[in-house]
Amino acid sequence: MRLGRTILAVCAAGALAACQASGPPPVTPVAGPSAPAPAATEASTAPSAPPSAAVSATPKATPSVRPKTLPKPGNPGGRATVPAAARAVDTSRPDRTVGDGTPASCTSAAVVKAVAAGGVITFDCGPEPVTITMTRTAKVRNAKARVVLDGGGRVTLSGGGERRILYMNVCDTSLGQSPASGHCHLKATPKLTVQNIVLKNGNSTDPTDVTGGGGAIFANGGQLKVINARFTGNRCHGTGPDLGGAAIRVRLSGQTAYVVGSTFTGGVCSNGGALSSIHVSWTILNSRFSGNSAIGRGANPARDGTPGGGSGGAVYNDGDTYQLKIAGTVIENNRAREGGGAIFYVSNDRTGTLSIRDSKLRRNVSSGFETDGLPGIFYLGSGQPSLSGSKLS
Repeated sequence: MRLGRTILAVCAAGALAACQASGPPPVTPVAGPSAPAPAATEASTAPSAPPSAAVSATPKATPSVRPKTLPKPGNPGGRATVPAAARAVDTSRPDRTVGDGTPASCTSAAVVKAVAAGGVITFDCGPEPVTITMTRTAKVRNAKARVVLDGGGRVTLSGGGERRILYMNVCDTSLGQSPASGHCHLKATPKLTVQNIVLKNGNSTDPTDVTGGGGAIFANGGQLKVINARFTGNRCHGTGPDLGGAAIRVRLSGQTAYVVGSTFTGGVCSNGGALSSIHVSWTILNSRFSGNSAIGRGANPARDGTPGGGSGGAVYNDGDTYQLKIAGTVIENNRAREGGGAIFYVSNDRTGTLSIRDSKLRRNVSSGFETDGLPGIFYLGSGQPSLSGSKLS
């Protein structure tokens, strides 16, 4: 490994390891276009709930005007097989619908209310694409077994550059919920699915936010899958040795997080310009990561005199026994101020594995360090990564 002056260490706070070396300031990424479109199906069995305000309990009639959809996200050349657990949910019979057929009826308040109520949620905002700027963060409640948010390929939720968009934390008692006993984040529900939607300009940079990371989505406990979604221009804390995930921050021990047919652009965070997690296995299929940056300085544990961070331009994974599986995916033009311009992967007990199949990693710059023979990647795990049918440059 080309570690330079780097010293490999293990973080006492969660066995979170990293190497470090200083580098030049990052290049500010340019946010990409918005987008998503409908996908495959999975049976819907969630119970119905009563309607409220601009949230109706039944789907509206098909409009006479042909609906317009946003460009489809993900990697169009990706051919990875999507397992049943990672497929989109059938939302043809929603439990509630945000909006009454007009753009004005699709409000932040209606989204917040629908997410709190749970179940399968769709939108009826008219035939044209619509952007809903969130004035509050939508929060998932523990009592809901499942929350499915389906934008139908026409809805963008924006944090307005001021706030996180979606929040699920089974340990958060401030939501009036009782967390699971013991290690609350091990709870397997709620199951949050986000599909056919754009999440942009989310912001979790508030220094008083102890959760850190996840400018668009923060998930602690439960399960998460993201399908046919676009994340662009999201941000989280710019410094810190182990926080991260400009778009998504996850802690789901024992569960696998799925990302399918999705695009991540223009994310900026201390670590993980797109995704970040602790002790979490990921399966990422037919997706694209471009123009994301890890801008922290000092790596993890932080070098003396530095705030720490700067690893994993696109993906930052840390923990013990977990897997990162990537297939049919393009990761390009991402940057890390420290290590792993594309991917930073550390399994502290060296039991975790990384596999990359039929994918392309190119032009991912790390100013500090990467593993010899793995351009754009810093890897510490079991053996060497599997790179079947993949190109790294």
